[in-house]
Amino acid sequence: MDIVFERRGSGAPLVLLHGIGHRWQAWEPVLDRLAAERDVIAVDLPGFGLSPPLPEGTPYTLDAAVEALAATFADLGVERPHIAGNSLGGLFALEAADRGLVSSATALSPAGFFNAAELRYAMAVLRASRLGAGVPGLVLNQLARSPRRRAAMFGLLYGRPDLLDVKSLLGDAKAFRTAPGFEPTLRAGRKVRFLGECADVPVTIAWGTKDRVLRTSQAVRAQRRLPHARFVWMEGCGHVPMGDDPDLVAKVLLEGSAHPLHQDAAA
Repeated sequence: MDIVFERRGSGAPLVLLHGIGHRWQAWEPVLDRLAAERDVIAVDLPGFGLSPPLPEGTPYTLDAAVEALAATFADLGVERPHIAGNSLGGLFALEAADRGLVSSATALSPAGFFNAAELRYAMAVLRASRLGAGVPGLVLNQLARSPRRRAAMFGLLYGRPDLLDVKSLLGDAKAFRTAPGFEPTLRAGRKVRFLGECADVPVTIAWGTKDRVLRTSQAVRAQRRLPHARFVWMEGCGHVPMGDDPDLVAKVLLEGSAHPLHQDAAA
């Protein structure tokens, strides 16, 4: 399938995966910082951004997501790249690492470590945020221009929505409300937990201290699940941390991908 992507820089390949309802532009605040040292490839996941949805009848499962990733790697001409993801993308990054498809994985507030109550809460927050993104464009534009209202509208997802420009926020809102992959992905996520070990693949897990979608109790659970992973607290960052502290996020991703590429074929 034709996956839409943005590619910048040179060096070891680093593939970036956004969260549910988002698009490759989620990484815009850190792209140039990363591209100074990596061949950065930020993708729109199937059914999000400008990438088409999965073929009709194909469920939005982890297996389908990883198969799409493997096909994308082949199309891009990269073998076992480094990978990083946020939220849903973080879960996919860890799953790719567990299946030996990548040379390292960095996960920012990854999904897959919630209990039933935490999952219900996260789903309610995401659906409410999507509903709010459905406000008519002109109204949303006016609301977003007020820092106080911007914080009220986007504060569940971002720790510092005042730092993001209005155009980016409006584009994110449109992507959120129009993504055909949103509901099938959210429904499929009810049964998903990360149970892998990521043996022999360097893993970094980073969590924003102001994450209001996937609370920090899940960070503790992730540490227990992957005790050999490098763990980083991102002070003052929300669920989507790239715009909250671009320098810190870029540092975490560069350090997380500072490993030799595995040149052998993926298992």
